Amino acid sequence: MSDGTSNPIRYFGQHVRRARLAAGWTLAEFGQRIGYDPGQISRIENGKRPPTELFAQMCDRAFPDRAGWFSEFYAESRTWIATPPWFRSWVEHEQHAATLRLWQPCVLSGLLQTEEYARAILAVNPGVTDDQVSERLAARLARQALLTRDGPPAAWFLVDETALRRRVGSPNIMAAQLAHLAGAARLPNVTIQVVPNIEHAGLLGGFAIADRAAYVETAVAGQVFEDSDIIAGLLTRFDTLRSEAFRGSESLTLIERMCEEWKAAGERAATQVTTAGNA
Repeated sequence: MSDGTSNPIRYFGQHVRRARLAAGWTLAEFGQRIGYDPGQISRIENGKRPPTELFAQMCDRAFPDRAGWFSEFYAESRTWIATPPWFRSWVEHEQHAATLRLWQPCVLSGLLQTEEYARAILAVNPGVTDDQVSERLAARLARQALLTRDGPPAAWFLVDETALRRRVGSPNIMAAQLAHLAGAARLPNVTIQVVPNIEHAGLLGGFAIADRAAYVETAVAGQVFEDSDIIAGLLTRFDTLRSEAFRGSESLTLIERMCEEWKAAGERAATQVTTAGNA
């Protein structure tokens, strides 16, 4: 989303108000047409209340000349709203980058996660609801399209060996995740190297580097930096970490081997359940 839509709820409301006034309708007249109380419409127009999907659909019916803009923007804004405020500016840098370098300890990068793996990761956050997990999952999966779009960035992922061995969800989820990872490694614009379980320069936390910004993650939140000295320092750290990584071909072999091990673990688990059920 552009700078003008940094607050999508208010932006949506502004467009409703402009369309209503252009049509020459009062709040009451507009409410009669779409089946909403004038007070509800006023709060939506003022950005004090988020719209619902039904409200967006009714706006599209009331303003056919907008060619479905309200429903389209509503769907896009749900992804944006589900993205933490401190992460939104990084998403903008990420989406416009020509080159991306990413290091993520312990788990796989969100850009490489399957739906089930990502769901299991998101669900362990304290106090999170099922609806929040679904919204955040949709936002994460939407970001991944940048790797396979026309004119994708050159993306270099340093993957923690621990992430290949840590069970997230079930063995079957891990097998599918590593198969997906192996597929991503074969994309012409993607390089994946596994960093072995040794001491190295990336132990203190994950980070990502785009063309003109860097993102550093913590347990509480993340921070986006645009300072050239900070970016240069992280580039040096990335290169130092990369020097410890397996080569691309070696990394792919390890990923495929771990995938087979997770498949075997899933088969053993299924056999044990079947045996126990027949006992």
